[in-house]
Amino acid sequence: MPKTPSGKLYNLVKSLSGPEKRYFKVFVNSQGNKENKYFQLFDAIDKQEEFDDEALKEAVYGNESIQSRKYSELKAYLYDLILKSLQSYDEKSSVGHRLKNMMQGIRVLFRRSLFDDCKGHLGKAKKLAYRYEQFNTVLEILDWEKRIAYAEADIDFLDKELGRIAEEEERVLGQLQVISEYRNIFFRLLVSLRKHTVVKREEQKQMLSEIMKSPLIKDPEKANSHTARVIYYRVHSIYHFANSDQQGFYHKNQELITLMESEPHLLQEDVSEYISALSNLIRSCGEMGRLEEMEDNLEKLYRVEPRSLDDELKVHRQYYQAKLSLCMLKGAFGEGVRILNRHLKERKRFEQSLFESHTFYYIYFYITFGAGEYGRALDFLNQWLSLPSTVERQDLQSLSRILNLMVHYELGNFELLESLIRSTYRFLKKRDELDDMERKTISLIKKLVEAPSKKMLKEDFNRFKEQFEGLSQQAGTPRLYANAVVAWFESKIEGRGFSEILQKEFRKQFQAP
Repeated sequence: MPKTPSGKLYNLVKSLSGPEKRYFKVFVNSQGNKENKYFQLFDAIDKQEEFDDEALKEAVYGNESIQSRKYSELKAYLYDLILKSLQSYDEKSSVGHRLKNMMQGIRVLFRRSLFDDCKGHLGKAKKLAYRYEQFNTVLEILDWEKRIAYAEADIDFLDKELGRIAEEEERVLGQLQVISEYRNIFFRLLVSLRKHTVVKREEQKQMLSEIMKSPLIKDPEKANSHTARVIYYRVHSIYHFANSDQQGFYHKNQELITLMESEPHLLQEDVSEYISALSNLIRSCGEMGRLEEMEDNLEKLYRVEPRSLDDELKVHRQYYQAKLSLCMLKGAFGEGVRILNRHLKERKRFEQSLFESHTFYYIYFYITFGAGEYGRALDFLNQWLSLPSTVERQDLQSLSRILNLMVHYELGNFELLESLIRSTYRFLKKRDELDDMERKTISLIKKLVEAPSKKMLKEDFNRFKEQFEGLSQQAGTPRLYANAVVAWFESKIEGRGFSEILQKEFRKQFQAP
């Protein structure tokens, strides 16, 4: 039996979702018992937070003398056993795998000239494929209908049914084509959104408008399947978000969730899109100040039954992003730190690089900065600044440089701030990202450092406040920028805490006086 590197086996075990792990244990018990060493090795790997091969050997063999080959064979056997259990799991839980097995069965029967049995299986497979919109399988089934008739020399069948089959193929191909075109539109919008979360330039707005001129987007009747209708609403949702249309973003996500929940069998088959749609609805509720609805949908998200480790990851990421964002909105940084610490502990079961993003580091920084944990905030910010520059979230990449000035000001690093201000200005100007708001922000922080007296400092703040508030209301100015920077300036003007300012603003916007 070939050797299986321990790291490879470790990664496979760690990739399993909770339901898949439970299924594996049932699968093992059906073939043996819990005393088997491969079961012990699986359990030991599952409990490890970091890979330690020697600890695994000790957990399985104790003080027993073992040969290296014996341990390698055990790992290889366990690896193959896990793959078999996953194949069995997918066959029972995935319509796609069920259909694949049904089609393999039809091939077996066809090779043995059992054509009547083939036809019976084709009918069942076709009904299932249509129910779950597995259109590629429908095309394969239609091809099998012709092949069986040809093998039987059933000219009467071909004469009677060939026209029907051709029409059916044309209709299904049309459904596949529409789905493909909708997906292309969706991905074009997604790329634009990831590059610039909020549209700032007229040419970008024009580009989005051109994308949305497609007849498929203008006419909902063109969406000729449930899958196409889901993507249609997702396209409109992302478009409204990119244009800062909070009402449109909220209502399209409501309609999308209603559509998805109207076909529970399709929802059960693939919850990944549902998780994304529910996350967007949660975000739109926050933007609209519908906080009770936001909390209700957060609980709905938390209760989603994941179908894979990727689903588990998406639920974890979106749930904690929303929970922490709500704390940021409320200025509830004590609660935010507690939730952040729980998130950081729970995320260890996932690949850590998946959280090394501009969005997550912004949240980590904001929560710890708001809580007054400036050293910890700076650690998160340094990790953030060390990320490679990509097309994703360029708005946050620019904002991170402004926040860097703010945290060093709070830490009292005034000598360092002089050089940081110059380098920040050069960075933003070089990237053609230096807008009026950022220019005035940098200028004001520079005045903070150079202010000869508190009186003059307050006067400078007050003069700037009106200008800054006007800028923060302009279309295209990221709300997150205004929340973080405006509130910090406000705290300096009034001589009050950052969190206190945010709490005051929250009560003003969302609660009765």
